[in-house]
Amino acid sequence: MSITAYEGLYEGEAAVWLKAGRYEAAILPGIGGNLICFRDTENGYRFLHEPGAEEMEAFKANPGIHGIPVLFPPNRYEDGEFPWNGQTYRFPVNEEATGNHLHGFLHTAAWEVVEFGSSVSESFVTVAIKVDENHPSYQYLPFKYTVKLRYSLGEAGLSQQLLVHNEGEELMPCLLAFHTAINAPFAPGSTAQDYRVKLTIGNRWELSDRMLPTGSFQELTADEIALRDEGLYPFYAPMDNHYTAAARNGRNRMELTDSKAGVTLVYDVGTSYKQWMIWNNGATEGFFCPEPQINLVNAPKVDLPADEIGLFGLEPGEYWEETSRIYVK
Repeated sequence: MSITAYEGLYEGEAAVWLKAGRYEAAILPGIGGNLICFRDTENGYRFLHEPGAEEMEAFKANPGIHGIPVLFPPNRYEDGEFPWNGQTYRFPVNEEATGNHLHGFLHTAAWEVVEFGSSVSESFVTVAIKVDENHPSYQYLPFKYTVKLRYSLGEAGLSQQLLVHNEGEELMPCLLAFHTAINAPFAPGSTAQDYRVKLTIGNRWELSDRMLPTGSFQELTADEIALRDEGLYPFYAPMDNHYTAAARNGRNRMELTDSKAGVTLVYDVGTSYKQWMIWNNGATEGFFCPEPQINLVNAPKVDLPADEIGLFGLEPGEYWEETSRIYVK
């Protein structure tokens, strides 16, 4: 199996490419540390929603629906307010329709390449972002921390290792998600109608007209029960839905099956992700986003037990780590 890692370009942007046998992937350090593509070159599969040449300017302006964007802190915060440990921090309101802040600061920031290379079994790249008083986002969330992302490619597909380190002197919030954009179809010759998606969802959170949790649950519909149990067409209805995660057999994951090609794409995320957000672009065929999320949307302003809603912090010097994997079975 040919295995290599090298610096190159993706649609004119600086990238690090990974190759291992039939698989290839590329990351864009300068645009949010976004793992922008993951492909099976033998079968022509393109698993992630990639921006084409004509989409690059729009992608750079709003890099939220291609590849695997890092959201920190993720999703929506009411009026841009983020209460934490006796202080209230104020984020810019960047979603005018709801009057909320959306998606945090890291998916648009430049990351640094720490290392890349290959071994006999994998190719790999590590990127990092260090936030301190010199970083633009510090004015909104004044904590000192480093986030590292390591991706590796091998026979078992694409592995992601995430590490957050509190380098400051006070308790910092550790709220994070990935806005992972999965193609359906991902196989040439298949259509979206050939696909069924299954997710380890638990309860559905009720959302207000501002897309913020009320703190209550809604009963799952018959379609959502199918989404949980046997699988469902990913574009059966518009989805911008928020669920608790309910691991099965010790795993928290999405499975997307192409019945025509006879393959299943597995997105196996760690059990530290206690919530799922599922968005399908208004039921538009082509791609959808199963988003593993540590915390409930707007968690700092929801009056529920912190452990239940994934609202936790790191003490000075503490690390938090989680891994995920995308592979075909």
